[in-house]
Amino acid sequence: MKALVYLGPNSVTYRDEPDPVPLPGEVLVRVEAVGICGSDMHAYHGHDSRRPPPLILGHEAAGRITGGPRDGERVTINPLVVDPACPYAIEGRWHLSPTRQIISMPPRPGAFAEFVRIPERNVVAIPDSMPIAHAALAEPVAVAWHAVRLGMEKLHQPLASCRVVVLGGGAIGLASAIVARHFGAKDIRIAESNPLRAGLIRDEEGFTVHAPGSAGAPAADSVDLVIDAVGAVATRQAASAMIRPGGVIVHAGLLPGTEGLDIRKITLQEVTLTGTYCYTPVDFVQTVAALASGQLGALHWFELRPLAEGAAAFRGIDEGTVRAPKVVLDCLAT
Repeated sequence: MKALVYLGPNSVTYRDEPDPVPLPGEVLVRVEAVGICGSDMHAYHGHDSRRPPPLILGHEAAGRITGGPRDGERVTINPLVVDPACPYAIEGRWHLSPTRQIISMPPRPGAFAEFVRIPERNVVAIPDSMPIAHAALAEPVAVAWHAVRLGMEKLHQPLASCRVVVLGGGAIGLASAIVARHFGAKDIRIAESNPLRAGLIRDEEGFTVHAPGSAGAPAADSVDLVIDAVGAVATRQAASAMIRPGGVIVHAGLLPGTEGLDIRKITLQEVTLTGTYCYTPVDFVQTVAALASGQLGALHWFELRPLAEGAAAFRGIDEGTVRAPKVVLDCLAT
């Protein structure tokens, strides 16, 4: 099969790789669309020891089952592979299981390829009416769905009455704003430093967008819910400054470091700070249903490129010249 293979820092190449062979309980999926995630970029820069080269990256995938009784069925993939007998899985929190694996990390090659193997329990059927590229958005949008849901659970007021700020207008940040709007939030703004991306967010989704630190940034102690989709020192500082007493900060970003949080303010003003990681199987299925039914909008915020041109897509994202918050690679394009 053809695959986009990570070779080392700032290097991916499109080449032939052995076809995967599904193990008992697994299915083989012919990948038709797969998104480039921030974690793929982190690995691309050589900053993820969990993803040693050479390796096929990619975990935001959708396509068709090949072979077996479900041959030809259109599916999207939940890339988190967990032992279903694990206590965390039994209580519904599969994403916290110590048995957790994910495609794109050894021992499971990822989906920047023509085929990927995955346990059958990890595929979710999608309707024929659902564009395959939209199905590939299920994984990142499920991350946002889970983050917003956690924030809602910890708020002391309805989301509809909250001022919500999302830090970062990448796929997770923009999806978090879209999901928050879906759940009833009316006062939402996004902080985004890339003017190309900020323009797309305003044009396609109608959100108020401000540059970090600009005059349009929220005042101190004025925001009910902050979702930090970046996780950098500067965004943690911004979240700490803008959150109101008793407010909620949901920390979703995974950049290195721990600096920036105002622990004194968090303590004295009883600010709730929670981490958020991935999603539960229920979150994932609900996200797929919302995407398939059009409840999350027209989804005009991604760019489609052929898998064979994946190296150029990585470079463009790295250089900040890609306007779209998400690049989806078309594995059927020639």
